[in-house]
Amino acid sequence: MQIFVGLGNPGGKYAKNRHNIGFMAVDRIADDHGFGPWRARFQGEVSEGRLGGEKVLLLKPGTYMNLSGQSVGEAMRFFKLTPADVTVLHDELDLAPGKCRVKSGGGHAGHNGLRSIHQHIGEAYRRVRLGIGHPGRKELVAGYVLHDFAKADESWLDDLLRGISDGAKGLAEGDASGLQNAVALRVNPPRSSTTAKPAEPKTPAADPEPRPDDRSPIQKLVDRFK
Repeated sequence: MQIFVGLGNPGGKYAKNRHNIGFMAVDRIADDHGFGPWRARFQGEVSEGRLGGEKVLLLKPGTYMNLSGQSVGEAMRFFKLTPADVTVLHDELDLAPGKCRVKSGGGHAGHNGLRSIHQHIGEAYRRVRLGIGHPGRKELVAGYVLHDFAKADESWLDDLLRGISDGAKGLAEGDASGLQNAVALRVNPPRSSTTAKPAEPKTPAADPEPRPDDRSPIQKLVDRFK
């Protein structure tokens, strides 16, 4: 069994915030892959289902971002899992909007949700980093992540979430690069190679060589006066 954790803050006030892209991602997985209804458990909400041959628990902590580890740790201990069985989907300031990268272990880079998870289960879990871009200055970060996505973001955001859903089965089966490729195909689909090429101009046919005139002088004279 695996746990896929989407990070965010509970409540309608935060539902469309950039900080809640992790919630959005697991919601899309649940909808597209026929998971069960969301229900209260482990200080959050859970939905159970399968991705390929893997049983997966989707978890949205209800403890607010900076206490996310409480919910994650409780669920992991209940099922007697290890951090390697946990995948956390979260917003990433250091990736361009629409980009996705998967990594295991490492620091929390100041992300409050990851910092809390580190405190409760350590760092040896897998992260799916979902790019939201950076506002440019450190003092703008808090307001930026706690603000709704702009209308101009809707197109790439929908493509990103669709790509996460497309690659979720592969992710559960250990194919991290497959997830990243699935996102890339949604966000930057390949251009069609079926565009018709202009017709090449036809080379004009060469004039046929004149046939030799083998008439006799008398015949030429007769033909001249016909």
